[in-house]
Amino acid sequence: MSRADRPPTAAADGPTTAAADGPATASAEGLTAAAVHGPTAAAADPPPTAATRRPSPLWALGLLRSELVTTVRRWRTLALLGVLAAVPVLVGVAVRIETRGGAPVAGGSGEGPAFVTQITNNGLFLVFTALAATLPFFLPMAVGVVAGEAIAGEAGAGTLRYLLVAPAGRTRLLLTKYTTVLVFCLLATLVVAVSALIVGALLFPSGELTTISGTRISFAEGLGRALLIALVVAASLVGVAALGLFVSTLTNSGVAAMATTVGLLITVQIVDQIPQLHVVQPYLFSHYWLSFADLMRDPVYWDDLVRNLGLQALYAAVFGSAAWARFASKDISA
Repeated sequence: MSRADRPPTAAADGPTTAAADGPATASAEGLTAAAVHGPTAAAADPPPTAATRRPSPLWALGLLRSELVTTVRRWRTLALLGVLAAVPVLVGVAVRIETRGGAPVAGGSGEGPAFVTQITNNGLFLVFTALAATLPFFLPMAVGVVAGEAIAGEAGAGTLRYLLVAPAGRTRLLLTKYTTVLVFCLLATLVVAVSALIVGALLFPSGELTTISGTRISFAEGLGRALLIALVVAASLVGVAALGLFVSTLTNSGVAAMATTVGLLITVQIVDQIPQLHVVQPYLFSHYWLSFADLMRDPVYWDDLVRNLGLQALYAAVFGSAAWARFASKDISA
C-alpha cells in the first residue's frame, strides 16, 4: 500500500500534529461561531474598566450625599454643633439672670456682643446677639476644623487613594469636599440661629421690634431679617472654608491641617485688631464679618455687606484655585 492510499489515523498523527493544528482549529472555530451567531458574538465588547467609565451626575450626587452624611456623623462634627447650640443658651440664661430684678443688662456702654441690650425687650434679638458672639471665633473655628480635615484626613486614614479610583477624579472630589464644607457653614449658622430663636422665645417677650435706626417692624419681618442675617453669616465663612481646604491639600495629617487653619484664623483676627495695621485690614477676610448688623437698619446699609461678600468670593477664588493646583499635581500615596 502506498503512502497516498494509507488512511489517516489519530494515533499516527500523534500529539505533535494535534498541537500543531491547535491554533488553526481554534481560529476556525472562532470563524464558525462568528458565522453562526452573527456580529454580536464576534464583536463582544470587553468589560468596562476604571479608565473607560465616566461617572454620571447621579453618581456625583451620591458622592456628595455620602460626604455630607459622613461629615455630619463624625463625633467631632457633632461636638462642634453641640458647642455652637449651647452658646445662645448660655447668653440667654445669663441675660435672664442678670435682669431678674429689673436691673439693666450689661452692654449699654458698648460692652458685650451687639444687640445684647435689646434682648430683654424682644427675644428675637438673641438670634442677632448669638451670631455676633459666635462669628468672630466659634463659627470660623468649627468651619476651619471641618475644612482642614477634608483632604488631609482622608490621606491620613488611607482612604484618599480609594476615593480617587471610585472613579471620582481629583477635580470632582475637591469640588465635592468644598461643597460639603459650604453646607456645613450653613448648617452651623442655622444651628446657632435656631437655638437662639427657641431660647429667646422661652425666656423673653416677642412681638414688634425696634431697628437700629429707631423704626418699628413687625415680628414676621424681623424673622425674615433674622433668616437673611443667618445666610449672610454663612456666606461670610466662605473664605475660611477655601483657606482651610487649601491647607488640607498641603499635608497628610488632618490634625496638622486643622491646627494650621485655626492658627491662621487667630492670627488674622489679631491683625484685624491692631490699629497700626489699618492699611491691610480691609483685605482680611474677617474685617467685614459684623457688617450683617446693617441689615437691622431701616433702610439697610449695603456698602459693607457688598464688600464682605465680594471679599469672600475673592478668597474663595484665590485659595480654591490654589487648592485645585496643589491637589491636581499632588502625589497620592495614601
